[in-house]
Amino acid sequence: MSPITKSGTFQLGERRVHRLGYGAMQLAGPGVFGPPRDRAAALAVLRAAVENGVDHVDTSDFYGPHVTNQLIREALHPYRDELVIVTKIGARRDDKGAWLPAFSRQELTAAVHDNLRNLGLEALDVVNLRAMFSTHGPAEGSIAEPLSVLADLQRQGLVRQIGLSNVTPTQIAEARGICKIVCVQNLYNLAHRDDEALIDELGRDGIAYVPFFPLGGFTPLQSSTLSTVAARLDATPMQVALAWLLARSPNVLPIPGTSSVAHLHENLAAAGLVLSNEVRRELDAVAEAG
Repeated sequence: MSPITKSGTFQLGERRVHRLGYGAMQLAGPGVFGPPRDRAAALAVLRAAVENGVDHVDTSDFYGPHVTNQLIREALHPYRDELVIVTKIGARRDDKGAWLPAFSRQELTAAVHDNLRNLGLEALDVVNLRAMFSTHGPAEGSIAEPLSVLADLQRQGLVRQIGLSNVTPTQIAEARGICKIVCVQNLYNLAHRDDEALIDELGRDGIAYVPFFPLGGFTPLQSSTLSTVAARLDATPMQVALAWLLARSPNVLPIPGTSSVAHLHENLAAAGLVLSNEVRRELDAVAEAG
C-alpha cells in the first residue's frame, strides 16, 4: 500500500482526494518556461505519481506555456476516474517568459478552452482564478468581474468547480458572494504563515486550502531547526516540512512538485511521518524566529 493513504482524505470539489497531491509546475523548463530538460523523465514522474495513489494533480496552461498540460495528457490520458486535475487561469506568459495578468473575458474564455484542449477534457474538474494584481503575492483589488466570467463558463458546463489562487481574505469573501468556492491556493509553508487564521476559517467551512511552494519553491526551505529535527527522526528536512503541513489542519492539501521519480517517492513517504506535539512546537518556532 502506498504511504500516501496515511495522509487521509479531504473533499476537493466533487470528490475526496488524498491530502498529499502533486504539483506539475516543475515539469516545464527553467523558469517554468519552455520544454522540460528530460521529457521521458517528466512523463515517468507523472505516471509514478498516479500509480502510487496521487489523485490530485495541480497544473496550468501557462506553465510552459502549454507544456505541463500536454505532458499530463500524454502520460495519463485516458484519466483514471478518481483523478482530479486542478488548473488555473488569470495569467499569461510573454515571449520572454514574463508573467502577465490575463483577466479579460476573451482571455479567460480562451484559457479555459486551451486547458480543455491540451488536457484532452470536455470539462475541467476545478479551475482556480489566479489574482494577478501582483506577481509577488496577494494584493487587494476586486475579482468580481473575472470571477463572473468563470462562473459563466461553469454554467456552460466547461468548468465543474471553482477555486481561487493568490488571494486575500477580502477577495475570498467577495468571491463566495458570487459562486461556490471549493479551494484556495496561496503561499504557505513552514517559514511563511500569513494565512494561519484563513486556514482555520476555510477549514470550518469545509473548503480545501492548497499551499503552493510547500517546500519553499524556487528557494527551498532552509532551517537549522528543521535539519536537526529531520536528523532526529531519520527523515529528510523536506519530508519533515511536508509532515508539518499535513499535521497543520485536515483541510491542508500540499502539492509538492518534482521532476524526479526518486524525489517523488521521498515526498510521498512524508505522509507516513508522524510528528509529536513536542516536535510540532519546535518547528512552529521556525517562523517565529524568522
